Parts: sequence; C-alpha cells; structure tokens
Amino acid sequence: MKFFEVLEKRHSTRSFRNKEVEEEKIKKIMEAVNSAPSAGNLQSYKVFIVKDKEKKKKLVDASFGQEFIAEAPIVFVFCADQKNQRYGKRGKRLYSLQDATIAAAYSQLAATALGLGSVWVGAFDEKEVLKVLGNPEQLLPIAIIPIGYSDEKPKQRIRKTLEEIFKEL
Repeated sequence: MKFFEVLEKRHSTRSFRNKEVEEEKIKKIMEAVNSAPSAGNLQSYKVFIVKDKEKKKKLVDASFGQEFIAEAPIVFVFCADQKNQRYGKRGKRLYSLQDATIAAAYSQLAATALGLGSVWVGAFDEKEVLKVLGNPEQLLPIAIIPIGYSDEKPKQRIRKTLEEIFKEL
C-alpha cells in the first residue's frame, strides 16, 4: 500500500474480528515503531504488547469500560520512559512524551498498511494501567492501541479545511 493510501485508509476501529494477528505482522509493526524518529535518537519509550485476555480485561477497566480493547487480539501500550533522558526537565516532561506519541502513530500507520485496524485510546487511569503492566518505574502511559482485523467499516469523518489549520507567515 502506498503511503498516501495508508493515510486515507487509516480510521479508528472499535470492533475487531475474532482472528489472531500473524506474528510476522506483529513483528512488522514492532519494526515500524522502532524506526520512529525520537529526540536525540534516545527512543525514550517502552511498548508493552498485551495478548493475555485477563490483562486486556483489566485494561478495559483502567480505560473506563472501553470494551473494544478486550476484543482486539493484541493491544500495544505505549509509555514514555522518563528516566532515559539526557535533556533534563524538558526531555523528561516533553521529549519522552513526544517519542512515545510518534512511535504510537507509527504503529497505527503500520497496522493500516498491513490490512489491520486500530484505535488510539487516550482515556484511562494512568495508575491502573501501570498496575496492569507490573508497575514499571519511571514510565508514563501515553496511549493504548488495540490492533486487529476490523469488523466494521468506519465512516469517513469530516475534517477541518486546510485553511482552518494552516497559516502561512
């Protein structure tokens, strides 16, 4: 799939088929995440891949009941690694968050290119998510990305016009 076709086809999927994602596709997503740009090439993020049904159910609870998380065969949880810094406060407060965010966006684009659906979940209780992940130190959950074969055809959403977003100076 060509790049701009990937952008056009990427939609939020909140209903997944009961079909496992092949390991080679998971590895491709992991490689895409690993290729994401990061501040100073520190890659100051950690990614947890959750396949365990009980842990996915706990992520649903931590995400205020968003049941589709448990439907997805795999769930990536992106965390900013705030201890992996050489840029002081700005690195901890901003760059690690940006690194994790860019990596998460790459996972969604890779999933789309592989014929998979995904959705960005940002509404969750950080402490509860960390409990599910085993309470790793110095990590801040940024996004939960359920990934799988879509069981829906999401509607095209109306986007702002370019003029509403961009301002040339």
